[in-house]
Amino acid sequence: MSTGLIILIAVVVVLVLMVIGIYNNLVSLRNNRENAFANIDVQLKQRYDLIPQLVATVKGYAAHEKELLERITQARTAAMNATSINDKIEADNALSSALAGLKVSVEAYPDLKANQNFLQLQNEVSDIENKLAATRRFFNSATKELNSAVQRFPAVIFAGMFGFHREPMFEVPKEERAQVEKAPEISF
Repeated sequence: MSTGLIILIAVVVVLVLMVIGIYNNLVSLRNNRENAFANIDVQLKQRYDLIPQLVATVKGYAAHEKELLERITQARTAAMNATSINDKIEADNALSSALAGLKVSVEAYPDLKANQNFLQLQNEVSDIENKLAATRRFFNSATKELNSAVQRFPAVIFAGMFGFHREPMFEVPKEERAQVEKAPEISF
């Protein structure tokens, strides 16, 4: 065998190993992102399970808030029926918006705010919301890692061929962006 042929075979083997390494890294990062979203799903399931209890408790005090409670129930159903990660993100944002409306509505009912069942449910929802925020941050971190790997050289050359592409982050919907960026008003 000639030296040139041996060098050519060595270069091909190195390139094949490099492509395999890139592919395996991208697969690991994609799986990490999917796992991060599965953690969000666990928290969302807990949230969905608590919502009917919360709605039932509030109904006793706020019968005329029927439209808001129906919106929450519809948003919960849509969120539970979403199938893709992106659909779940969109449905979860709608549910978060509906729950925020409930929090504002509850302020008008001092008796409800003092009700033990409601307080316990409110604390559980608050705890789940905090856990959701943490898992969303982890999901976005995993998404950032995947997106960076897909866009870095030399992986960018092979990512498209292997079906890898930039994935969306879990972000505040554009409709709510102005409200979120506005400083909260605090009064005593």
